[in-house]
Amino acid sequence: MKPAVITIAGISGRFNDGVPEPDHRHKIIYYEDDPRDTLLYHLLVKCGSYDRIILVGGSRYSDVERYCEGLPGSIQDRVSLVYNDHYSDLASGYSLYLGLKSLFDDADTDSIEEVLFVEGDLDIDDASFAKVTGHAGNVLTYSYEPIYANKAVVLYRDAAGRYKYAFNSSHGLLSIDEPFSLILNSGQLWKFRYADRLKNANDRFFAEDRSGTNLKIIQNYVDLCDSDDFELIGLREWTNCNTREDYGRIKRRWESLLRPE
Repeated sequence: MKPAVITIAGISGRFNDGVPEPDHRHKIIYYEDDPRDTLLYHLLVKCGSYDRIILVGGSRYSDVERYCEGLPGSIQDRVSLVYNDHYSDLASGYSLYLGLKSLFDDADTDSIEEVLFVEGDLDIDDASFAKVTGHAGNVLTYSYEPIYANKAVVLYRDAAGRYKYAFNSSHGLLSIDEPFSLILNSGQLWKFRYADRLKNANDRFFAEDRSGTNLKIIQNYVDLCDSDDFELIGLREWTNCNTREDYGRIKRRWESLLRPE
């Protein structure tokens, strides 16, 4: 079994900033003309090699349900929805926790070949995404964007060669208080090869810090593996969709790919 988890529970606050209340939309399923021009639809298509796709929603959950009911059968049959009732008071880690819990409640770890995890508000180019899904082992990704402390998730390698993550949830300055040999802008797309270790990492998160971000679960998993167990893969085109201006740029990129040379 090859499952994928996509977290889409956020409130889309910046996306709806300055927009009249009746026009507020969930950014993951927002479109202007074609219902296939959504972040979610494009991610689901990219996950075509995965036989189960777990969507963890929260804000505007009924809107997501209705959107998924209109998906093509070949996609809809592989999608299952999980509701995060703490989307407004707990951080992103609880969404990932619930998605993984749903998976491990239904399947033995021995039956799981790998697990893909991607945050739902991303647009990633097809070639980079396929490189991640096609790799046989663990994957940590990075983008080629500059690292700004107020918005980037940092992936670095410490003096002992261990991979670690750093992020300022207050979007202020970021400090790394130890020597490092490598620093990258995390791409927010991961692949986990060892389901038993991922379950261990997920259970530990719930027991120790269920209010943390998804990086807590990911770091727990990374710490259970050797550093040479991971492949670093760069994402050539990577956009985190926070505003409607971001969506406009993403949509123009999609349209450019359809235009003849």
